[in-house]
Amino acid sequence: MARANLTLQMDAEVIRRAKVVAARRGTSVSALAAARLRELVDEDDRLELARARAEEILRTASERGGRAWTRDELHEREASRTR
Repeated sequence: MARANLTLQMDAEVIRRAKVVAARRGTSVSALAAARLRELVDEDDRLELARARAEEILRTASERGGRAWTRDELHEREASRTR
């Protein structure tokens, strides 16, 4: 995969702390940022795929129960249970 540069602007304190984290991990701030962005993009892809699958399941699912109750019928049944 081809690489390209990306310039980010952020709080100086965040940059300082990111450099410390990168040094502790033996890597660079660039590598840390690239890994986190890759995780974010991969997660978004998984969520989009899951959403599309759920929509397909809902679209193709058969109706369950076979009866549509009216509000009055439901309240009538509830009232008869409490008698």
